[in-house]
Amino acid sequence: MALPLLPGPDQTGAPHNAPRRPQGLRLALLGAVATVALTGALANSFISTQPAIAETSAQAAPAASPVSFADVVDHVRDAVVSVKVKITETADASDSESDDDSDAPSSPVPHLAPGDPLERFFKRFGEQGAPHQFGPARPHTAQAQGSGFIISSDGYVVTNNHVVEKATDVTLTTDEGKTLHAKVVGTDKKTDLALLKITEPGTYPHVNFAGATPRVGDWVIAVGNPFGLGGTVTAGIVSARGRDIGAGPYDDFLQIDAPVNRGNSGGPTFNTQGDVVGVNTAIFSPSGGSVGIGFAIPAETAQSIIATLKDKGSVARGWIGVQIQPVTDEIADSLGLKSSKGALVADAQDNSPAKEAGIKSGDVILGVNGERVDGPRDLAKKVAALGPGKKADLLYWHDGSEKTVAVKLGSLPDDSKAGSKPAALADNSALTGLGLKLAPASSIQGAGSDGVVIADINPDGVAAQKGLRVGDVILEAGGHAVSKPSDISSVIADAKKDGRKAVLLRVKSGEGTRFVAIATNPAS
Repeated sequence: MALPLLPGPDQTGAPHNAPRRPQGLRLALLGAVATVALTGALANSFISTQPAIAETSAQAAPAASPVSFADVVDHVRDAVVSVKVKITETADASDSESDDDSDAPSSPVPHLAPGDPLERFFKRFGEQGAPHQFGPARPHTAQAQGSGFIISSDGYVVTNNHVVEKATDVTLTTDEGKTLHAKVVGTDKKTDLALLKITEPGTYPHVNFAGATPRVGDWVIAVGNPFGLGGTVTAGIVSARGRDIGAGPYDDFLQIDAPVNRGNSGGPTFNTQGDVVGVNTAIFSPSGGSVGIGFAIPAETAQSIIATLKDKGSVARGWIGVQIQPVTDEIADSLGLKSSKGALVADAQDNSPAKEAGIKSGDVILGVNGERVDGPRDLAKKVAALGPGKKADLLYWHDGSEKTVAVKLGSLPDDSKAGSKPAALADNSALTGLGLKLAPASSIQGAGSDGVVIADINPDGVAAQKGLRVGDVILEAGGHAVSKPSDISSVIADAKKDGRKAVLLRVKSGEGTRFVAIATNPAS
């Protein structure tokens, strides 16, 4: 998953992956909970917590609420398994000196404060702080744990990609304690799903995906392997649908408040009929434990991806080759659109289907094959679902009118590469009212030959509030290429005369190319 990750080991030394969030909140992948170096010493620890006392409500439960989930749990629990994964990894000096931004299990060596008496001990034995002292680090084996569930009588198992993506050996433990071996059939990093197959022949208890999407407020039951404790059942409701948590281009998560924790990754969320409505994959938490905000991949997404993995072992998605962003009200006004729906093309990549079809930066894609597009995520899902080689009719907004073009979809590349960040800049040219100091890109080493560079910015100014930063390069203003600061001033002045409230800037940064709408009258 394309997430910025932070370390956050639990009491057994498991990694805790999370994008950075304000107020210390972290989005944590739930898998890889219990990691131990099988070739080293294992320090056993257990953190006791004060049991919480549940408050009973004086108000009677609604009539629709189930009296007990026991019958459902009895029906499904035999199909839920603990997933244990062996991973061979090589530690290096960077492991102890930088944040762990990977999904790999961490070393069992504790994180020690500088000056801790044990620091010298671990350095002496080539562990944290000095893994290079006795020559090159040697590969060692680690173990990670997550959850999964059996979806067919012949032993196909669903879990998360981040639980098994680096696995050299996979074993499953059933609710009855039986150990089974499994192989990885296929994985899909973009949706964080994986399909396993039990290697021992037999007929296995299994569960089915739900045929209907749950409503917000419906009861759900999460079953999994939190903190490596084994089969655990929790209950709650669907809190929201269609959540975008920044995990990838196809985010469409269910948000649930049934408590899920690290080790629940890949475990199922059931409805009260015992059908799978989601695959648990992440939590939003300040501490790594459940605070009632968990995220599950919807059953309809999982079912489609798993079927493809079973058939082909991988997932191929349609691709048109554009960088896209949402259409804000200001952007819509600057382009003459009546609605902020659609996906704004920030850049059409060279030799891409979109470029060959004549789609350019500044165009807004409004529909695919007769279906209107709500926003960038909706467009990405629609195009991806069609698959490579298929033809699609794209409805788009260009130069003040709607146009339609037929596009033959390509295959989505595995990875996208970000451009290099411009070097530090300095300049004395100011653009009045926006809090910007600009300079021609050609005058700044490393900034390229096109556009105007932001050399300085007022952090409280209009431009900074729109997300512009020092080093960004403004390529176009109002659809016109710019090469000096006065070009931008002229475009803004002309827009004011035409009664436009905003001007669209096309901006290149280290993260790619995007559009930013700047008010023509910053003081208003």
